[in-house]
Amino acid sequence: MKIHSFNVQPNLPDNIKFLQELANDMWFTWNWRAILLFVQIDNDLWTASKRNPKWFLGSIPQKRFEELSQDENFVRNLNEVKDAYYKYKNDPHTWYHERKQENGQMLTAYFSMEYGIGEGLPIYSGGLGMLAGDHMKSASDLGMPIIGVGLFYKQGYVRQVLNREGWQNEEYPDNDWAHMPVERVTKDGKDIIIDIHLANETVKACIWRVPVGRTSLFLLDTNLQENTPAQRAITEKLYGGDRENRIRQEVVLGIGGVKALNAMGIYPTVYHINEGHSAFLLFERIIDLMRREKLTFAQAREKVWTTSVFTTHTPVIAGNEHFNPELVRKYMAYYAGEMGLSWDQFLAIGKETPQSATYCMTVVALRLSAFCNGVAKLHGLVSREMWHNLWPELPLKEVPITSITNGVHSASWISHELNELVRRYLFNNDQLSEMDPSVPNLWNNVDNIPNEELWAVHSARKNKLIGMARERVAHQLSRQGFDLLTVKKTNRVLKDGVLTIGFARRFATYKRATLLFKDLNRLDKIVNNPERPVQFVFAGKAHPADTAGKEFIKLIVGLTQNDPRFKNKIVFLEDYNMNVARYMVQGVDIWLNNPIRPMEASGTSGMKAALNGALALSVLDGWWDEVGPCEFGWSIGGPEVYRSDEERDSVESEALYNLIEQEIAPTYYAKEEGKNYSPAWMALMKESIKRIVPFFNTHRMVKEYYQMFYVPAHNYGLGLNEPGKIERIADWHKKIADNWYRVSVTDITPQPENAILMSSQVNFKARVFLGNLLPEDIQVELYLGQRGNRGDILKEAAIPMNCTGKEGDAYIYEVSMAPINSGRQDYALRVLPKNPALPHILTPLFIRWEE
Repeated sequence: MKIHSFNVQPNLPDNIKFLQELANDMWFTWNWRAILLFVQIDNDLWTASKRNPKWFLGSIPQKRFEELSQDENFVRNLNEVKDAYYKYKNDPHTWYHERKQENGQMLTAYFSMEYGIGEGLPIYSGGLGMLAGDHMKSASDLGMPIIGVGLFYKQGYVRQVLNREGWQNEEYPDNDWAHMPVERVTKDGKDIIIDIHLANETVKACIWRVPVGRTSLFLLDTNLQENTPAQRAITEKLYGGDRENRIRQEVVLGIGGVKALNAMGIYPTVYHINEGHSAFLLFERIIDLMRREKLTFAQAREKVWTTSVFTTHTPVIAGNEHFNPELVRKYMAYYAGEMGLSWDQFLAIGKETPQSATYCMTVVALRLSAFCNGVAKLHGLVSREMWHNLWPELPLKEVPITSITNGVHSASWISHELNELVRRYLFNNDQLSEMDPSVPNLWNNVDNIPNEELWAVHSARKNKLIGMARERVAHQLSRQGFDLLTVKKTNRVLKDGVLTIGFARRFATYKRATLLFKDLNRLDKIVNNPERPVQFVFAGKAHPADTAGKEFIKLIVGLTQNDPRFKNKIVFLEDYNMNVARYMVQGVDIWLNNPIRPMEASGTSGMKAALNGALALSVLDGWWDEVGPCEFGWSIGGPEVYRSDEERDSVESEALYNLIEQEIAPTYYAKEEGKNYSPAWMALMKESIKRIVPFFNTHRMVKEYYQMFYVPAHNYGLGLNEPGKIERIADWHKKIADNWYRVSVTDITPQPENAILMSSQVNFKARVFLGNLLPEDIQVELYLGQRGNRGDILKEAAIPMNCTGKEGDAYIYEVSMAPINSGRQDYALRVLPKNPALPHILTPLFIRWEE
């Protein structure tokens, strides 16, 4: 049977036709007044649409549109949103345009496997996607020239379905592009189709565009009739299929993403790799430069390295993307040949050490990107330790992986009720979506919000959370076939006025969702305290292949359903998604976070909760390590290292119980006479907002990426466009590599005749052999510090030494400095390359210490 299709668009009257434009731009997702328009049209249908305005408008009867066009109040609200939208889109005075720092015209392409921009575009799975979505939104708000590149999944976000025993099963509903805020990218009236070499076949992909305010997200899709069923399935499921389909997805994202941009005539000056999934783009960029600019591999590699940014999100080796080398060979041997590399040369780029058994995408990105970072300060340290093998002779602190701490897009996650208070008392009636939340002084006036009003908003949001929880539990029980009486009893789930603690995240075992349940008798006393009761809301999905994570969910669900001590007082919400997350972070009193330190790279859900006045109860890991211990939240344990997992969990669960019983609950219930809130608790809420919100947001984060990475990457790349410069740098690197074996350094500092006094000058002297290199090719450093336990030196300073002459074939280097500390001082001498035309000289690493 041959089936034909056509699309029917809503026929909107002229005076409300803007609704169609609004529905096709994800800008609405962080603008409450825009969302409210859809709510006013049909609240129930809007909820059923999962906040997908395009599907929503297609489901509204024509008669309702005619009524709305005659509704003066609705038309007035629509026009106000329309004016705000066009003002936003056309405003020439964005943060970026007022503070542009780079030379020429910068454009950053941001590549990510997933994006969490809105429920109506379900192409996200967890924290990585949430961050990517918030990154794009802040880029739009700031006017930053950033575009996104990802994949368009036929079956995006997995739907969690629990059976009666609490075991997680998965469903994969199809995404219907005709009813989603996406549009095919065309040229001369025809779809742009790109070809991607994949093993011994060619796969075709089309491109979808998602408007995100001032910027765009481009998504590749292989679900085309021209492709075979196996090829069409490449973009079927987010993180779906086996290892072979995963590498096929990553080839399409990385290599296909670069090809797609070229096909659209978009030529970014900076490429940002958000996690290692898209690292293959680095090879396609090299191939493209070799073809277009007639460069050698070495020359093209210099340009790609200089203009690439890589963000790692995973603090454990196993969590990074590893492939069997033979599988990589199947899909990447062709591209190695295009670069003129032998297979061994190509393989070496992705192997952590020559002995490594796997090909690691993180290693590829670290080797081919000049700008690398973790997503919190602690995670930066962990990443430097984890990937030290790539720079084995370099002191740990100097491993070129820095950190930029994650944030959240404030306007997307603040409740509209709290946003109204913030607008009135902090922002002179401006909406948060129109403000820059990273301006610190902006939040100082939170103290001006009357306690009664702030608590009323918080209580309203908690009641909405309770209502949502009851509805979802009732739906779950009904679907599972429970009788009507059991379903009706869900109106007893959770209680208003009770201290409510939330825990929601991916159910990976290291996040320890079951830590709270280590001592059930102790938990019973906390939950059922007659004077200070506590209730808990859990949510989260395990990866479909994570059996251990599913066991955690089953344990918690079983306790909530079968143990009368916890029934209705601890609840697990099925099918965690952006909407559930929004209710939870906006409604709980405490946000619980207890991963195994330091395995949480950053975490952002706690930031969203803090934005809404919830207080943190967290292990000192990820972003909270930069805040706690503090006086406006609670930290579980410290940076201690335990002898065993059992000891760690025992100590930290005990600390968790003690904090809830002895500090949190007493503070929450310390209500003064005549007040339904605790003044001490309100003071903590306000202090938390003032201290956390101005820093832990994506406006600040994107600004840091811009200033620390995008600007220098763009400018260095621009400098390489000068005639002959890239060739000279490649030749210089080759000269360094060819001659480094001849470089040596020897200390010839005279022994002091008298005691060295503080503030007196000490002259250090070195003899350096350079082979065919010249002094301008290298830098000699006095590495000053204290001797460490591993035979190394803990650096206090690396002081450049000056070439003062020559003795035969050796160069003499000297420097004078005055010690600022008394006692023993240790130092070493080292030689490094030097080239001011490069962002840094540590990749590839050439370093010579005195032996």
